[in-house]
Amino acid sequence: MKVRFKSVVTMLGVAAALACASTASAQSKGQLTAKFGINQLTPKVESGDISAPALPGTKADVGRDTQPVLIFAYGLTDNISTELALGTPYKHRIYGAGAIAGTGELGTVQALPPTLFLQYRFFQPSAPFRPFVGVGATYAYFMKERGSFKMTAVTNPGSNVPTTFSIDNKFTYTLQAGVAMNFNERWFGDVTVNKARLRTNVSFSTGQTQAMKLDPVSVVLAVGYKF
Repeated sequence: MKVRFKSVVTMLGVAAALACASTASAQSKGQLTAKFGINQLTPKVESGDISAPALPGTKADVGRDTQPVLIFAYGLTDNISTELALGTPYKHRIYGAGAIAGTGELGTVQALPPTLFLQYRFFQPSAPFRPFVGVGATYAYFMKERGSFKMTAVTNPGSNVPTTFSIDNKFTYTLQAGVAMNFNERWFGDVTVNKARLRTNVSFSTGQTQAMKLDPVSVVLAVGYKF
């Protein structure tokens, strides 16, 4: 599912019109909010080479995925809040790149990146628009790594033993920017862009290794409720 810039602008415009008609408060001190939305997670990959006996320049690329996300926030003050983002696992396809570009799918992996943010929300709680920025602690957890026969051909040519692999889990940080818009006293919507710094390593059953810079960007569209 692709998030197009024009669609996001249109959504912001509609939300702005609704928000301007509202005088409700949002994300104030002591207030709990919950929101549900969709998150498109796109790794920005810089791949290292798979070590020998793979060909020099044997790299990898990682595809995007979109999943539902559930987010809870609590106002510590009128302008400072905490936010916890949870979701279902993202399934990413791994493709050949560099010297093996065009090889096709080498494998798949699922990832869970729960993140706890500390945010600063601009303007007063009664403002129709509340831009916000945040920084979060993320734990990138990888699971269900599965290689294809193409991965075996690349990592261990001529072998009949399928190559398996694992990706190191990592703690990292995520930067955040977004804007929340009130619809009425209880309902609001927001658009958020998150950027994580994520460097990890891949270990293959053949003894080979590969360094990966993933640095995923996520775009979240959500609707929320104020308790």
